[in-house]
Order: sequence, then structure tokens, then C-alpha cells
Amino acid sequence: MLAIILYLFRFVRLLGSGHQAVAVENLALRLQLAAYKRKRKRPVLTEWDRLFWVGLSQVGSGWRHALIFVQPDTVVRWQRERFRRFWARLSRPNGPRRGSPAVASEIRRLIQQMAIANPLWRAPRIHGELKMLGISILERTVSRILRAIPRSFSQTWKTFLRNHLGQIVSVDFFTVPTIRLRMIFVFLILEHRRREVLHFNVTEHPTSAWVAQQMVEVFADRETPSYLIRDRDGVYGNEVRRRLNSMRILEVLTAPQSPWQNAYAERRRQNCNRAAFLRKPSSRS
Repeated sequence: MLAIILYLFRFVRLLGSGHQAVAVENLALRLQLAAYKRKRKRPVLTEWDRLFWVGLSQVGSGWRHALIFVQPDTVVRWQRERFRRFWARLSRPNGPRRGSPAVASEIRRLIQQMAIANPLWRAPRIHGELKMLGISILERTVSRILRAIPRSFSQTWKTFLRNHLGQIVSVDFFTVPTIRLRMIFVFLILEHRRREVLHFNVTEHPTSAWVAQQMVEVFADRETPSYLIRDRDGVYGNEVRRRLNSMRILEVLTAPQSPWQNAYAERRRQNCNRAAFLRKPSSRS
């Protein structure tokens, strides 16, 4: 009933504007479409239909109003799934999957005993001691075993962030996919005190030299912070370390697979990704 009232209102408005033929045709088509939606099941869209709506969402601004069968958010989800399937197909291994052999229980107990007896030892030191004993094991495996051992620290991560709030900046990379299934890397530098974005830039091929140049640009006319929080990405190479040492900035590395330690940059990254997928494209895009 509400739909019929809305159609009649639009019909009267078109009649008043001098488009009688268009008004009659518009009303007839809308009433037929409403009856079709009541009596028929929702049509099954093919892959070509989805590609059409994904492409239309990138080149036009009025596609949301013309879309009836599904919600606009569903079109955004189609593009995400298409991007995910594309890169999953490229990342699929050609040969049989091979993993690391299981760690013997004796070696696990030895690592636990060394960690408990030496609270200041971390994975690199324990890995070196095991190597001198002739035990072949990866440092990453040692780090994974140490994570399951409860250990007391002199200062928690939350305490460190609170005590040095005005002297910390964090950096992070995040990716934005395009309609052509390409990847754009966005580099972000965030100040912790006011959660302010000090600098950002984009590139398709990030390198250590490029990141080091971003550090120079952002702190050329600002006071350098005391600490810089980053993850363990390999793009922060020797060039970045030399540049930060010359600027007297101490690097603070987050633990492996621990994005919560860089929570401010991680939250800003999620907001940017959400805005990039849900943005309403302009007529010139």
C-alpha cells in the first residue's frame, strides 16, 4: 500500500512538470515491477550480471537508485570476493604442501626450562643456545613456543604507551584494491598524542629507500619523536634503520602477529579500508 501511494505521488509530480507520457509509462512500469516482486522469486544473478554491477558502481553515481534486486552493500561484497578469489588463485602453491616437522616434546621442555631459568632471554638467544647444542630448529618456532609460557615483565605494553604518549608515533602499511585487481600500498604515520595523521603517501612498489624518504619528509619541519612503533615487515630495511638512527628515533617492534600493539594505526587502517570500499563514486570516477 505504501509503495502505491509513493508511485502515485511521483505520478502527480511528473504530470505537473509537463511530462504526461513519461509519467504514465513510469507509473505503469513501477506497478508491474511491484507486482512482479510480490509473485515471483528473486532472480538468480549470473557472474556476468555481478561483473556488470561491479563495473557500473565504479563509473556512475546513480547506480544505487537503479539497483532493485539486491542491496548496494551486496555489490561491494561481490567486488571483495572477486578480489579475494583472484589473489587466492595466484597464491595457490603448484606442488604439494610441505610444512615444518613437528617439534619433539623433549625440545619443547628444554626451551621451556631455558625460558623459565633465564627470564630475560628471548627467541634469538635461546635459538642460538640450541644451535650450539646441535639442535636444528627455526627461530620462529622457538618464538611460537615461548608465547605459550607465562612470563612476567617489568613494564606492560599498556604502561609503556601511557608513559610515553606524547613521544610516540606509529607507522603502518595497508592496501587498497582497485577495479583492475591491482594493489596500492598506503603508508601512514600517526601521532599517538592526538591520534593525528602526520603524513601519508601511496605507491605500488614500496621499498626501504622510499620509506626512509617519507621519514625525512614528515619530520623535516617537526620535532622528532623519541619512539617509533612499527611491525616486522621486511620493507623497513637497513636504509630505514640508518635514517632513524641519524634522527635519534628509537624503533619499537611489535610482536609477531600482534596488530593490537599498534592499535591506533590499525584502527585508522580499518577506517580507511572501510571508506575505500563503501565510498560513493563520483560521476568522473
